[in-house]
Amino acid sequence: MAFLLNRPTLSRLSWLPLQPEDFSTLLQTREFRLQLLAAIAAATQRIYLCALYLENEEAGREILDALYQAKQRCPSLDIRIMVDWHRAQRGRIGEGQSNCNASWYREEAARRELDIPIYGVPVQTRELFGVLHLKGFVIDDTVYYSGASLNNVYLHKQDKYRFDRYHLIRSPQLADAMAGFMVEQFFNDPAVFRLDKPTPPTRSIRKEIRQLRDKLVHSQYRMTHGASAEQLSITAIVGIGKGNRLNRVILDVIASAEHHLFICTPYFNFPRSVVLEINRALRRGVEIDIVVGDKTANDFYIPPEQPFRVIGALPYLYEMNLRRFVKRQRQFVNRGELRVRLWKDGDNTYHLKGIWSDQRYILLTGNNLNPRAFRLDLENALLLHDPQRQLQAQSQAEQQNILRHTTLLGHYRQLEDVRRYPEQIKKLLTRLSRVRIDRMLNLML
Repeated sequence: MAFLLNRPTLSRLSWLPLQPEDFSTLLQTREFRLQLLAAIAAATQRIYLCALYLENEEAGREILDALYQAKQRCPSLDIRIMVDWHRAQRGRIGEGQSNCNASWYREEAARRELDIPIYGVPVQTRELFGVLHLKGFVIDDTVYYSGASLNNVYLHKQDKYRFDRYHLIRSPQLADAMAGFMVEQFFNDPAVFRLDKPTPPTRSIRKEIRQLRDKLVHSQYRMTHGASAEQLSITAIVGIGKGNRLNRVILDVIASAEHHLFICTPYFNFPRSVVLEINRALRRGVEIDIVVGDKTANDFYIPPEQPFRVIGALPYLYEMNLRRFVKRQRQFVNRGELRVRLWKDGDNTYHLKGIWSDQRYILLTGNNLNPRAFRLDLENALLLHDPQRQLQAQSQAEQQNILRHTTLLGHYRQLEDVRRYPEQIKKLLTRLSRVRIDRMLNLML
């Protein structure tokens, strides 16, 4: 246990033993969709899907149809869906509210005889200040864990995909813990309503939403410690709000590294605490790979030839952050001790997040490793402890698959300077910087 003693948060976690053959890494987005559909078709006990959103397009409809078919086949099957309350009741950015997913849920429920509840979970009174960002689909005794939501691009239903991480963990104890959390925290809470039925306006349940958030601050997965220090093991962590348990685990995982860190984040906007731990790791001789999406692989990116929208400035703001970071750390970049890589594959987008620390800890998470995730959203993660390196081959295969479409940054000047940005973007970012609103945006987005 010596490796845990100087990492107080890690030492207090409840670790479940896991067999290597019960952990599987999928490398392709389309494969994850096919595996998910096959598992739904074969389920016999329960299907609990928790995602930011289930969207009314081909992939979302395919998932919902599969759930209704599973319920038809096995009426006793316990099927429940949880999505963010706010996200479900608005259209995509730039679209009207009439196109919202909640309307689709109600239409589907009205035309079908079977009952599949779709819960809207509000973790804050406004979407800007926090959303349901829990990940993990529990199907019988297996957890399907990914940062992906349920729509075409996340599930590669058509020509484009949003690249994420995809893992299957066969563990009755872990599945029970994650399903039990949803039951305990959501299904009977007065702030949580079914979106497949008429719902009250958000303003009428503000008190209940605040009470739910207060409850979630103190919540955690219920697991019994059953693994020895030398076993492959796994634990689940949940967190919401500043200084939460998941934040501390993430910082401890970075601080535990002695030789190598491999970090993925889609939006380069590390919290200050993460930057400090990365700086400490570099100073103690840890080699670090950071893989981040190119600005054109960001899901908010708008090509210059398309109409300008303010949200399209975000990828440029993240690139500015990255340029400053690489410039500050150029001594480590020059020595090859810090390797920053940009991911880009045609018109596809990048959504990976997670950390490997010395191949001893593997963090699977939907947490974007940004201030919003560390302060506002309800986040979770699965942390694996692999002291015997039993998952090393899978980890190396996954890392190589991630690196396949990356370019190594040799100098910060390889990233565009703000002076070369499209004129409207340049004017907006310059104006925001002058009044320091860009700092506030970095905290919120």
